[in-house]
Amino acid sequence: MADWEAFRKRHYELLGSAIVNNLNKKGYKAEYARTAVEAKDKVLELIPENASVGIPGSVTVRELGLLEELEKRGNKIVHHWDPNLAGAERIQRLQEELLCDVFLTSANAVTIDGTMVNIDGNGNRVAGMAWATGKIIYVIGINKVCPGGLEAAIARVKNFATPPNAMRLNIKTPCASLGYCVDCDSPERVCRAMLVLERAPQGRQSHVIIVGEVLGF
Repeated sequence: MADWEAFRKRHYELLGSAIVNNLNKKGYKAEYARTAVEAKDKVLELIPENASVGIPGSVTVRELGLLEELEKRGNKIVHHWDPNLAGAERIQRLQEELLCDVFLTSANAVTIDGTMVNIDGNGNRVAGMAWATGKIIYVIGINKVCPGGLEAAIARVKNFATPPNAMRLNIKTPCASLGYCVDCDSPERVCRAMLVLERAPQGRQSHVIIVGEVLGF
């Protein structure tokens, strides 16, 4: 019997290598990790043990178990996913994420040529990707790669990232019940702010780890 998984992994490696090469040309410090465990180790190598780490709404980062690993090492973690946060305190936490030594996040989609696309409801996550004051680290699963270019990347975000995120947050948007985007006018719409990163933001280190596994939405 053929080793289907070996072919799949080889495909991921070829795809990941092409994207990493193009990201490096665009000013990022990019590398490929074959597994989630390898990706987690690479992230931990990039973050000093005394650094504060801001983590926005990223399922990928949490799937990797990075919050627990960083807290175990003694890093200060700043994130707003605490259900006890509300009002002004929550807003302050959102702002503090951007001021940490490291901003640790993912991306909703990335094209073969190294363009990243992210869509946000509050705008805090895309703000951090563009203007976090410290080092920025993106961890991106191979499922977020879009060979079809920018248009395909935007479509991926709206049809494959947003619906499960709306479900996770128990938000009553059409996509949460239909499974695909209808460009709604719902008051709870979560597609409100879009960031297209054509190059690495200036003035900071921007690291990207492409992972050869399905991670996040």
